[in-house]
Amino acid sequence: MGLSDHRFDVNLSILFTELPLLQRPAAAAAAGFTAVELWWPWPGTPVPPDDELAALGDALTRAGTQLVGLNFYAGLLPGPDRGALSVPGAESERFRANLDVAADFAGSLGCRALNALYGNRVEGVPDRLQDALALENLALAARAADRVGAVLLVEALNAAESPRYPLTDAAAAVEVVDKVNAATGLGNARLLLDLYHLAMGGADLGEVVARYARRAGHVQIADVPGRGAPGTGSLDFAELLPRLREAGYDGPVGLEYRAAGADAFRWLTDF
Repeated sequence: MGLSDHRFDVNLSILFTELPLLQRPAAAAAAGFTAVELWWPWPGTPVPPDDELAALGDALTRAGTQLVGLNFYAGLLPGPDRGALSVPGAESERFRANLDVAADFAGSLGCRALNALYGNRVEGVPDRLQDALALENLALAARAADRVGAVLLVEALNAAESPRYPLTDAAAAVEVVDKVNAATGLGNARLLLDLYHLAMGGADLGEVVARYARRAGHVQIADVPGRGAPGTGSLDFAELLPRLREAGYDGPVGLEYRAAGADAFRWLTDF
């Protein structure tokens, strides 16, 4: 099965990082990819200068790479933060300031999936207050995404690497998805099914795929442990990838792993 059969896309925030951001779309294209995704490319900055937004958009367009996924502002990522939308105070305000900026940028490029990382628990703040703030901000994000024809993604992360992040399995993320859809009536909140994080959390991926593939708005992969390319760890992607399609997911699969050089995509020759 070839690269195009699974509609793989490259996460340019974790791959090709030896290059400046504006050179990565062309590098992805040279490696044979026509689709890419990004974490919010300006960590700590919810509203970057217009010329920086335009330069990134131009780089993606010139390379012929379609942006298929983009994070809303998530604080310092990579770094200590795991999102901003449930964090009271300045971080929540930064998330709100970013909503239209990220949505407009995504919409201008035909990107139809926007990921909103929930954020870490804050010491001294009751969980119920953070969850109420999260639902309010996620509803705003869902409306911003809907305005540009996009879905809103909610992602579970693994507790080993993100011990203060409250959504650590697919069921918890889907519960939030359902609350957002009930609050907005839009029905555009979906699960971001990240097989790496779920496997790191000890989930049976076959069971997770069977149960939640139809709820997924996007899928991401990396091998376990180590977050390397498929084939560097214990996950059987030759089995898992076909299961995704059989279970009802036919969207792009994001390559969100760490690798460099010629070995980064060698595993694709096995598919």
